[in-house]
Amino acid sequence: MKLGVSLYSYQQSQFFKELTLEQQIKEVGENLPYADGIEIVDEMSLRYPDPGEEFISQWFDWMEKYNTRPVTMDVAMDVLQFRTHVMSHEECAERLKRDIKLAKRLGFSNVRVLSTCPFEVMKMALPLAEKLDIRLGKEVHQPMRLEGKQVTEIIEFVEQTGTQHMGIVPDFGIFGFKPSEVILAQYQRRGASAESTAASEELAELLRINKAPFDVKELIKHTAGNIRAAFKQFIQSGVCEGDILPIFESIKSFTDQLVQSPKEIDYIVVSEAILLSNTSLDTMRELAKHVVSVHGKFNYMSELPGHPGQYHEASIDYEGALKALADGGFTGYINSEYEGQRYFQDRTRAEMMSEVDQVRRHHEMLRRSLAIQS
Repeated sequence: MKLGVSLYSYQQSQFFKELTLEQQIKEVGENLPYADGIEIVDEMSLRYPDPGEEFISQWFDWMEKYNTRPVTMDVAMDVLQFRTHVMSHEECAERLKRDIKLAKRLGFSNVRVLSTCPFEVMKMALPLAEKLDIRLGKEVHQPMRLEGKQVTEIIEFVEQTGTQHMGIVPDFGIFGFKPSEVILAQYQRRGASAESTAASEELAELLRINKAPFDVKELIKHTAGNIRAAFKQFIQSGVCEGDILPIFESIKSFTDQLVQSPKEIDYIVVSEAILLSNTSLDTMRELAKHVVSVHGKFNYMSELPGHPGQYHEASIDYEGALKALADGGFTGYINSEYEGQRYFQDRTRAEMMSEVDQVRRHHEMLRRSLAIQS
């Protein structure tokens, strides 16, 4: 497997004007041994939708200067950009086609669409992707599972047609087995009780071993953001869509049993447990040949107890996920994607985590883990 970085990891440093785009690329090329892959979010790193020929020339100069290579360009669709209507699937496909052409101009071999991108849109853009030799990959993001329809419809289509230009981009967040320590710590700073954070971890474990008082399979067709918004509305008003109402009612009951006089935020922190995918490592092994690239999601790299200078992501099963990919024959890129900075944004700049340091720690873990498996 090859190593890279999604420059999304450096979003905070870019916002505070601490790292320019060139400096982000330089960090990957010069300070992360054995890493050369660059993944970008187009609208974050570029003057979108057309960065201009001068920038494109500069882009390739950077790739050569820092011995890096473009791997995956992440694209999105602002379907509400028009005042008169929501974009149709046909309009979304035209936007995706334009993004595919941009990715080709910048030397990328993959284009990642969001987990919410309709499969029909991907199919309409596929002929152009095949013509330009660009692989389209749908992000598989928690609470999605590898066993869900969003994945199976792609796999079935690929196997029926034989196309080599469509697949999936697993986000390692789907292998999380408990809420991240930094998420729980932020909830406590916002007023959640220690009882509720402990209850969240207990519920996560019950879900992992299939002993929870409810089934969360209905949630795999919803995004994490929508689930959070819907649960907050439920706690405030009791109103909720029918298919997930029983789940929300069970979470409330579970919290009432374990937390004394729970507040709204206590219910919310317990509900974090249902955002874990609990997807199957066996399925990852089986689908490895369909993986375009991987989002090496992490929220916090802490030092391994008793092992100075070695780090781990204590809430994600990296060892199992990496082994499943290796056993399945995956040889593409794992691109680090740090998202934990958002859980420190209630603190001062001096207290926020260093994104550069966090990514370096992540790569220490990846190099060590992959060497063990080689």
